[in-house]
Amino acid sequence: MEIRKLVVGPYEENCYILVCQGTGESLIVDPGAEAQSIIDAAADTHVKLIVITHGHSDHVGALERVRAVVNAPVAYHPFDAGAIPCQSDVALAEDDVLKFGSVQLRVVHTPGHTPGGVCLYGEGELIAGDTIFPGGPGRTKSPESFAQIIEAIATKIFVLPHDVRVHPGHGTSTTIGAEWPLFDAFLNRPRPRSLCGDVLWESAL
Repeated sequence: MEIRKLVVGPYEENCYILVCQGTGESLIVDPGAEAQSIIDAAADTHVKLIVITHGHSDHVGALERVRAVVNAPVAYHPFDAGAIPCQSDVALAEDDVLKFGSVQLRVVHTPGHTPGGVCLYGEGELIAGDTIFPGGPGRTKSPESFAQIIEAIATKIFVLPHDVRVHPGHGTSTTIGAEWPLFDAFLNRPRPRSLCGDVLWESAL
């Protein structure tokens, strides 16, 4: 699987085009802005599906135009339906398998940043949306949603092999192994019950 990363829009969101190198079939993940750049980057592929990892405007701003041009179905988790500007053609759920060419990616439901947040896992790669970044989780709005995202990260993300590469919705990529020591130390420190918002593993006391 080839991973093409485009940094788009004022929030420098990472849009990914995932390409099966054998067949040229592809997925577009999170067309957040700069629709023409995304369309051009996928032009030599056959787009099978547009996947939205979560319903925030910086991840869906170019969705309608990209969809109209590449003529591909749209997939997202139904818990985020009210925040995405078009109906889904495919409702994503935990452990669904998305196939394009010879590539298969598993859907991992990771609520917390939003109720319907998902990651895609396969081929030694994790397309993480805004679930996890180098050094910390995605932003949360309440202690309850923070607890959700920590549970999802602990039970679904950090159980993956340490050499899995993590590709977040903003910023640089990392690996499970690079992030694990910081997360493990975070889990073993006391923390306030009110913790939420923008949190870093090292600074959350």
